[in-house]
Amino acid sequence: MRARFADVSSREEAGKESVLQATRITLGLLARRIDQLSEQIREVDARLARLVECHAPQLLEVVGIGPDTAVALLITVGDNPERLDSEASFAALCGASPVERSSGRRQYRRLNRGGGRQANATLHRILFTRLRVDPRTQGYYERRIKEGNHGAKSSVASNAMRPGRSSTWSNSYS
Repeated sequence: MRARFADVSSREEAGKESVLQATRITLGLLARRIDQLSEQIREVDARLARLVECHAPQLLEVVGIGPDTAVALLITVGDNPERLDSEASFAALCGASPVERSSGRRQYRRLNRGGGRQANATLHRILFTRLRVDPRTQGYYERRIKEGNHGAKSSVASNAMRPGRSSTWSNSYS
């Protein structure tokens, strides 16, 4: 009886060691895979940065726009940026333009739910970056809040990239 109990006990110990060993091996494999994927991400980020610097360097001069957000905006604009002849057309393309709406007696505006959702999310990230780091954007936002504009973030979003706006898109594929 004691021999059987000792045999079961040694098998349990061996089982615990094999589980521990399998866990260590698996964690090592996962760590190597994470390193490989991290290196691939760095390579792709570097390629995208070079492409943006080559095709639309003026985007990188705007506060709040980095290579990843510039790429997302360039994808939205597509191969024919000349179709975007105004800020309004770009805002509509991104789903950030106001849409007139009326219910008989009352007329008001609501945010456009159409347009590219990825571009809209990109504009959102740019806006919040600018609100964090750009004094001009912070000042504009504070002024709009003091004026009683509760939709100040949408106002900031529409005005966030105004300086140099005409050259930003028209020369992006020259």
